[in-house]
Amino acid sequence: MDLTHRPRRLRQDRVRELVSETSLEPTDLIAPVFVDATTKERQPIESMPGHERVPIEDSVARVEEVLETGVEAVMLFGIPKSKDAKGTRAWAEDGVVQEATRRITAETDAYVITDVCLCEYTEHGHCGTLEPGIRETETGSREDPSLTVDNDATLDSLRRTAVSHAAAGADMVAPSSMTDGMVGAIRDELDDEGFDDVPIMSYAAKYESAFYGPFRDAADGAPAFGDRRHYQMDPANAREAMREVELDVEQGADVLLVKPALPYLDIVADVRREFEQPVAAYNVSGEYAMLHAAAEKGWLDLEETARESLLSIKRAGADLILTYFAEDIAEQLR
Repeated sequence: MDLTHRPRRLRQDRVRELVSETSLEPTDLIAPVFVDATTKERQPIESMPGHERVPIEDSVARVEEVLETGVEAVMLFGIPKSKDAKGTRAWAEDGVVQEATRRITAETDAYVITDVCLCEYTEHGHCGTLEPGIRETETGSREDPSLTVDNDATLDSLRRTAVSHAAAGADMVAPSSMTDGMVGAIRDELDDEGFDDVPIMSYAAKYESAFYGPFRDAADGAPAFGDRRHYQMDPANAREAMREVELDVEQGADVLLVKPALPYLDIVADVRREFEQPVAAYNVSGEYAMLHAAAEKGWLDLEETARESLLSIKRAGADLILTYFAEDIAEQLR
């Protein structure tokens, strides 16, 4: 038996780390932060253990907690004080994300990325202006549950929201609605308003996934009717993802994000191989919650499985990982 080649030689202590092919650093991670304009106290998110909605007044303290772990970037999500059909609080000068951004950028060194979407701000929970229409029933007329977002009408709302975030001091904006043409519309508006130095992280391949449930609890953004299959991607499609990403690149996206991460590592790898822009992946709420649930049962080691999950995302090609494990993993790495 020829044992000239023994890969196990390089798996021994000390040399194992020297030949490790993939590394994970706190600076690879982005921590989501939920800011809630409707509360004066921190509110635990039941489906996402360890995470809270924080009031605007506590947003700086929350971000400082993130920075202490070595993570340098945060993504802000807002829960507004009121909602309406068009989500107008998304671009209000005194909106929840705008006010939190002003405070955080003035008082911390965090790199602030803001989520540009409307689902948290619309009373119907969809990611933009709905197409007009009603459905007649035996008890009268009501909104048609098959209605979907009016793509082109939504672009103006996304433009206004992105500019309002930039004006408040956001370092980067991240449109997440999968609205056709959103990157180009936002890029043009930012440039016209003098924010040509603000980059765009586009949710370039965002799937209509079953892994988003806890986030919708956290951000109060679940659809009141219907679903998002008409504007988010079919989980069965990989070639379509490359088309979506290419369109965003052509429109000026600076960073390309794939969401979710773990069920779509093939997409992360394909995007990394085909495009030169930095690639981000969103380790979403369902991925976070299921590891916590298994760990509570004693079936998995939470720290080990969380770290291995993030390492797999990095190995697939992600330069940046948006994850609810950011602080815990960063502290492990330190």
